[in-house]
Amino acid sequence: MKILVLMKMVPDIVEELEVAADGRSLDQEYLRFIVNERDEYALEQALLLKDRLQATVVVVAPEAPEVDDVLFTARAKGADRLIKVVGLPAGAGARVTATALAATLPGVDGVLPADLVLSGCQSIDDLDGFVAPLLAAALGLPYLGLVSRVAVDAEGGKALLSKEYAGGVMGRFELSLPALVGIQGCEKPPRYVPVAKVRAAIAAGGIEEVAAAGGAGVAPLEIAAMAKPEAAGHAEMLEGSARDVAEKVADILAARGLL
Repeated sequence: MKILVLMKMVPDIVEELEVAADGRSLDQEYLRFIVNERDEYALEQALLLKDRLQATVVVVAPEAPEVDDVLFTARAKGADRLIKVVGLPAGAGARVTATALAATLPGVDGVLPADLVLSGCQSIDDLDGFVAPLLAAALGLPYLGLVSRVAVDAEGGKALLSKEYAGGVMGRFELSLPALVGIQGCEKPPRYVPVAKVRAAIAAGGIEEVAAAGGAGVAPLEIAAMAKPEAAGHAEMLEGSARDVAEKVADILAARGLL
């Protein structure tokens, strides 16, 4: 069984983000990149399936700052093959990225077909989570997103998926393989790997670089302007007893014509 995992780097929003002088991009001087959290869960799910099914895990990631370290860490955790896609246009939107990957991956020897493709269901720069379903459509694969647990019936050719809905309702699904699954969480947190193993993976090398195919006929996303939110009025804190607060809330709503 072959499992393909898609990973990407995203800006670290713990750091203060600054708009560049062009007003259309982030200032790269102090920008720090980290691996997308949900992609880490996708990798962990793939490694759990590898342990159970003796599967082969292939990790693919677009070129970005620090991405080599992420790929080597994936190797240290147990990934079998590392592929870096170079040449994707800077700031490519979801449709361009999905179209380019759909054109690139089939041309990489031994990557497709894969029995299962796992990707994070969204990222800080793709909150709508469009890349995975667009890629699934382009590759002709069924897709289910926001999945928190994956089991595979290899003999039956099915993936058994758990997806949580509002209110704690859990949905159970079956997808015929091959399929693409958008991972939200996993039954276990991403595993820790010692620094020594990562260093050994770096020393061994083995990242394959492939050139991205063009997103045929798909216009790239163009950012017209970018700006930090402007500070507005501050919240009014209501103090007093429950009755006092309730009366103040009623007065505020009445003053705005809402009562």
